[in-house]
Formats: sequence, C-alpha cells, structure tokens
Amino acid sequence: MIYKPRGNKTYVLDFWFRGKRIARRTKATNQNLAKSIEGQIRAELERGNWDILQKPPSPALKDFLVKAFLPHVDRTAKAGTARYYHDGAKRLLASDLADLLLEKITGEHTGIFEARFSHLSASSINCSLRTLRRALSLAVEWKKLESKPEIKLASGERKRDRVLSDDEAARYILVCSQPWRDVATLMLGTGMRPGECYALRWEQAQFNGQGGIIQITQGKTDAARRSLPMVEAVSQALKARHEAQGSPREGWVFPTGSESGHIEESSAKQWHAKALEILAKAHKEKPEECAEIRPFQPYCLRHTALTRLAEAGCDAFTLARIAGHESIAMTKRYVHPQADAIERAFAKAHSQESPNKIPNRRFRRIAPKTGSK
Repeated sequence: MIYKPRGNKTYVLDFWFRGKRIARRTKATNQNLAKSIEGQIRAELERGNWDILQKPPSPALKDFLVKAFLPHVDRTAKAGTARYYHDGAKRLLASDLADLLLEKITGEHTGIFEARFSHLSASSINCSLRTLRRALSLAVEWKKLESKPEIKLASGERKRDRVLSDDEAARYILVCSQPWRDVATLMLGTGMRPGECYALRWEQAQFNGQGGIIQITQGKTDAARRSLPMVEAVSQALKARHEAQGSPREGWVFPTGSESGHIEESSAKQWHAKALEILAKAHKEKPEECAEIRPFQPYCLRHTALTRLAEAGCDAFTLARIAGHESIAMTKRYVHPQADAIERAFAKAHSQESPNKIPNRRFRRIAPKTGSK
C-alpha cells in the first residue's frame, strides 16, 4: 500500500513480503515515483538483498568537511567566503565534533563546542557555527542527511547594524585617509557591499554629465548584479581618482600590491581603526567641540546608506533591488529606522485627515417596509 500520512507531503510504503512487514518513507511527493520506488525495493528483496532496508550511516563531520564541503567551497565561493569557511572548519576539525556522524550532531553538541572555545571571541565561535550550519544544509541537499539540527549562534557578537547620523558620517569621512576615504564615500553613497567596493573596476564605472552609473557585474545571486547611480559625492571622488590614475579604461579602482591586486579586508580594517582612533583622540582632547562617536564596523556604512534611502521614502522592493537582495526579508535586516524618523512618520500621517476616514455621523435607522406588493 502507498499512502500519505495526515499532514505529510511524502508517500509511505507499507506492504508484506514473505511474511515480513515492510514500511518506510519514500521522500517522494509524486505517487507514480513512490510506486517506482516500491518496485525497486521489491526487486531487490526478490534477489535477497535485504540490506536495501538498512539506512546507510551518514559520514563523520571531519570526512564530510574535508572530502566534500571544503572542495565545494573552493570551487564555487568567492575568495573571501572560502577563507571564512576554511577558518570555521579549522576549529570544527580540532573539536570533538569532528568524529561525530552528521546524523548524531545536535544543538547540545554545539553548546559544548561553544564552551570549549569560550576563550575566543563570539565572532570566531559563530564563524565555525555558521560553517557547520552551511555544511549540514549541503549534506541534506546532497542526500547525506535527512534533516539538520537547529544550530544556535553564540551571543555577544559585535553587530553590524549601527546607523550613523549625518554628523557622525561627515566627521568620519573627514578623518579617513586615502584610499579608504573614497571607499567609505562609495559605501555611504551607494549602499554597496564592502567586497563590491574593494573589487570595483573602471570598466564598471560609466561617467556622464549628471554623475554616472556603477554596474555591479558579479555576486552570489542574480539580484547582486545591478546598476547604481552615482550621487554627487561618489561621482566627485571617483572622477578625481580616475583622473589621478591617468583616466584608464580598465583596471582596479583601488589598486594595491596585494595578491588580488586590489584592497583587501585586512587593510580596510586597519584604515578604519585608524580613523576611529583619530575621532576618539579628538573627543578626549576637546569633548565640548567633538562629540563622542561610538566604535562601529565598516559594514555599518552600508547599513547607514540603506537606512537613509528607507527614510527618504524608498519602498521595500526598490530597496531590495538597490541592496542586491533576492528577497525583501533580507532587506528588513539591513534597515533600522531611527526614533526621530518614526516620529516624523507619525507626525506626517496625522498632520491631515485621511481621505478614507469615515466621518462621525449619526445615521437614522430605517425600518424595512412591510406589506404585499
């Protein structure tokens, strides 16, 4: 018999073979496919192959990471993403999790992993946990695992959702050294990802009388490939850099002597830290004139740009396109309206009566007419 249990989307096989009841899930949502699976099982049992009823064990985490996951990452992921996963996998392979079968890994084990590496920062621990999440997701996709456990991240990780005020952004840009000043200006003006800014090429920048267009030609998804207009600050910064480099038609916008040939995250962090150090020193020396600017991550420049667009009235679908997101669900994580913006929204909504508002009037109840026609 082939049937779907109540509430399930997949079919179950339930039949008798030589006096033994055979029942197993098929993972098939199509009835014909489920019948085909039943036929295959019956054929194998006729040959005496009872091992087909035994579920093959999943591989150990260390084997899956080394033989399947990391090679896949190296083939498909960008260099920065691959380094991130390799870094996370290194700690997983050095932990007790490495010898566990994939199907045996639970949330309890990841809690033990967190305690084992408690001397590290929450960001480092979460790097490994995110790597584990991705590896288990691929194991399910590749039919090496039936389902993945819930993996909770460690608390205390530094957030990247800080939004700078206009004054904070202006003061920050002012103290940044080149080329980081132009990179920060680009992120604040367009909402581009840091990696997109670092690897920007002159072939992607098209100047015109009103500013120009930046073509993002690569990304993790189709949505990441998009066109963004240059605001005045971005146009001025890129044009000045373009002229200083001899107006090239191709090449890196931010070239360096690194292996990639352009700015890398490691250098960006150093320039960013130096700018924050200058701001902190200025506040310490003249607290009345220079208000304190709390430390933030470089990625917050992108958050700030997207939040500004949202406050300017940009709808969620357009904002998702600007941010390069496939879904507006992701866009919500990048937009953080400030308290004054919420107050302005309420003030604007209640400044005039809504045209759809029903007037407060009294209506006389009219009794239905009675009698024959």
